[in-house]
Amino acid sequence: MSPLRDKCNELKRAMLKTCIDAGTGHVSSSLSCAEILTALFYGDVLRFDPKRPDWPDRDRFLLSKAQASPMLYTVLADLGYYEKSELKKFAQTDGPFGVHLQKSVPGAEITCGSLGHGFGIAAGMAQAAKMDRTHHLVFTLLGDGELYEGSIWETAIFAAHNRLNNLVAIVDRNYQCTLDFTESSLALEPLEEKWASFGWNVCRVDGHSINEILGALKGIRSRPSTQPLVVIADTVKGAGVDLMACVPLWHGTAPTGDEAKRAMEQLERSFEHGRD
Repeated sequence: MSPLRDKCNELKRAMLKTCIDAGTGHVSSSLSCAEILTALFYGDVLRFDPKRPDWPDRDRFLLSKAQASPMLYTVLADLGYYEKSELKKFAQTDGPFGVHLQKSVPGAEITCGSLGHGFGIAAGMAQAAKMDRTHHLVFTLLGDGELYEGSIWETAIFAAHNRLNNLVAIVDRNYQCTLDFTESSLALEPLEEKWASFGWNVCRVDGHSINEILGALKGIRSRPSTQPLVVIADTVKGAGVDLMACVPLWHGTAPTGDEAKRAMEQLERSFEHGRD
């Protein structure tokens, strides 16, 4: 396996352990976006400095699907924003690590939880960067369940109108929301045509292929377009753990007992769901 695939698998196991120890956390939501975060933070896409979380020239990454906070917390700890031992405070009253994303965590740009909020903030940051004539990029990761929010499409209109080509949205298209599959509750497809009609450049990738994700973002700093970019990443919610994969009611739940042991054993084995 490639070094990035090895890193991704390591992060998944660490995230799962954090949630098992805490007895809570959105494990399935975190597993669907693990390759996306690995590509962004370890694939030379994002510009950042763990020793300077507030470095003015850093790229901004906003986790709009903030329920996947355990995955981002794990990445930030691994990168050195704080000690890995701090993750023991996840979902604890004496710690900064909320079940939904908290800005009190070094490296986290926003406090978020309500669906659709992170995307609007990201567009505002991208507009501010244009006005200030700075050159950092703004990335945001959306859940497909967020796309039911009207604020998402209001933001899409705003971003296209203002030619925010410094804004990149990635949709974690795992086809599930809290209680059901998206296409059963309220169909979202055809997503590519919808985003294009709102004035965005669109590409679609296998969201469990780190190589495909990186390919979609190649040359992102010199993209010859005035339009914002959306990457629709097709994923599986709970990917890699068979008892969770494609089971909507695992949303927001961490495994316990024998199920926790089984989940960890599956992630400890050579992980073959990824395509790299």
